[in-house]
Amino acid sequence: MSHFYQPGLTLLAAGLMKPSQLVRNEYKLIPEGVDWVKNAVRSFSPAENRLTLNEGDMQLTYDYLVIATGLELRYDLIEGLPYGQKSVLEAPGVCSIYFSDGAIKTLAEIKTFSKGQNAIFSFPNTPIKCGGAPQKICYLAEDIFRENGVREGSRVIYCTSLGAVFGVPKYSNALMTVIKDKGIELFTRLNLAKVEVDKRIATFQTLDENGQIIKGKDVEFKYNLLHIGAPCSPVSELRNHAQQKENNLTDAQGFVKVDPKTLQSPTYKNIFAIGDCANTPNAKTAAAVSSQLKTLFPNLLSAMEGNNLTKFYDGYSSCPLLVDRKNVILAEFTPNGPLETFPFDQSKPRRISYLMKRYLMPSLYWLLLVRGYWLGPERLRKLFHPFSFFKNNSIITK
Repeated sequence: MSHFYQPGLTLLAAGLMKPSQLVRNEYKLIPEGVDWVKNAVRSFSPAENRLTLNEGDMQLTYDYLVIATGLELRYDLIEGLPYGQKSVLEAPGVCSIYFSDGAIKTLAEIKTFSKGQNAIFSFPNTPIKCGGAPQKICYLAEDIFRENGVREGSRVIYCTSLGAVFGVPKYSNALMTVIKDKGIELFTRLNLAKVEVDKRIATFQTLDENGQIIKGKDVEFKYNLLHIGAPCSPVSELRNHAQQKENNLTDAQGFVKVDPKTLQSPTYKNIFAIGDCANTPNAKTAAAVSSQLKTLFPNLLSAMEGNNLTKFYDGYSSCPLLVDRKNVILAEFTPNGPLETFPFDQSKPRRISYLMKRYLMPSLYWLLLVRGYWLGPERLRKLFHPFSFFKNNSIITK
């Protein structure tokens, strides 16, 4: 079984990393002494502390359970792509960086894009992992189009279901400057609903301020390249559990209910959830997981020992926004606003931030994060804090 470095898929789609640099053998990442049950969970019985597995109706009982199932890519929610990833791979001009083969196809589509054509990039009206990825690949593709001499006379269009290009105003303002400088056409409150593969027409629903569909206001675009920011949902097993309405493990969508600060289930005190599957309000990124680990580890031990939970997750997340193949806006934030680590304004595109994204972060992931040693940048932030006056000083530049 393969384990992919998913934050690198955007780099793969821009020709900045190779497929072999993004994958490891899952077996080699599992610590010694851990029993790896190669069988998927079919159903949850939290009141009985029991899991039923897919094959052979095997059951597992537990004292404590940590749910970390991530999200499922749901291209099938788009009319015209009924077979999900398979449909994306088979449709001419359609691509998505959210899985390895899709990222490889994205690079091929970018390379064959011609002058005078239309390239459309979408952001879905669902929860999404790595919410910055759909616009990252938009900026990277536009950069490659310029290098290849095909930008002039072509349209690069970014359609987001949200009311702004990014959820944090500081970074949204910086990204609007990038969009303006690149001549990208931005459409807000549009959700990709249908792809007519044969005609190469993408149909978008118009949404109101609450994300509800405005009937009769659909917008159609002809495309030569259509990059789909993947609609996502909890995995089918959690969605099925939510539909049964047997207990209070999940919300109506299938996200695991947890206290957003302690990551503990409010109903089942021996259950915790971490990462994209939890119904916490943070952006769903690998950076969020690293900071959640800092909370989960001690709280799980406290629960096992019968003590009160004393560690709290602050909602931290991060998104290194590639604005071209040399510069990154290093967005770090909580639901309350920016929470930056370094002693310079991270909303400005910088080469040093790109170098961290390309070279430092993959090593940090493989050597520290998946081994449980990287618990977020809080200590680094405290180390750099005395130098934060440089943020308003010209000493540190691009």
